[in-house]
Amino acid sequence: MGSWWSNLHWNDIGQACLDTLAMLGGALAFTLLLGLPLGVLLFLTSPHQAAARPQLYRVLSLLVNVLRSLPFIILLIVLIPLTTLLSGTSLGVRGAIPPLVVGCIPFFARLVETALREVDDGLVEATQAMGASTWQVIWHTLLPEARGGLIAAITVTAIVLVDCTAMAGVIGGGGLGDLAIRFGYQRFQTDVMIVTVALLLLLVQVLQMFGDHLVAHYSRR
Repeated sequence: MGSWWSNLHWNDIGQACLDTLAMLGGALAFTLLLGLPLGVLLFLTSPHQAAARPQLYRVLSLLVNVLRSLPFIILLIVLIPLTTLLSGTSLGVRGAIPPLVVGCIPFFARLVETALREVDDGLVEATQAMGASTWQVIWHTLLPEARGGLIAAITVTAIVLVDCTAMAGVIGGGGLGDLAIRFGYQRFQTDVMIVTVALLLLLVQVLQMFGDHLVAHYSRR
């Protein structure tokens, strides 16, 4: 049994966990910062909205759909020059965050748009009838009423980011995915593969349970 786990180096695994969490935290922060306004803009400019801009919506929707349709592994490679320009390297945690953000912004923006569509039109119309500006409608009606859906969207996005961080290991992105590929796959160290997969599954489970708890709490009427 001891020989079965002889390839495990817990210091390396601990560092890989920290790298994965760093990629997740950094990428999620930028995704929320950029994806939320994009999702709100998609909703506001969509047909049948007070601020509808059909042409702008079609352009934004096409851009979002194109980025969402690209396989993440292809996006990682295509963005290497941009990643190097922004972060100074295409390797490690810093090199993985830009493609993670670019890959997940359109996904999160669509989820935001969908969550805002679930808000009762009557509430929006009542707010507008009281003379509220577009910004006030967004801040005081749309976002608070869509809070449960937005939290669920953040949860799903965080889990997708975990999957993508593992994939970033293909180009030396660091983290558990990199450990699994370099040692578990390339060196046929099955014990390393099992532990890294188990840790990724645990992280996803924790994120899902925490997100479900927040959704249940903030969706109460």
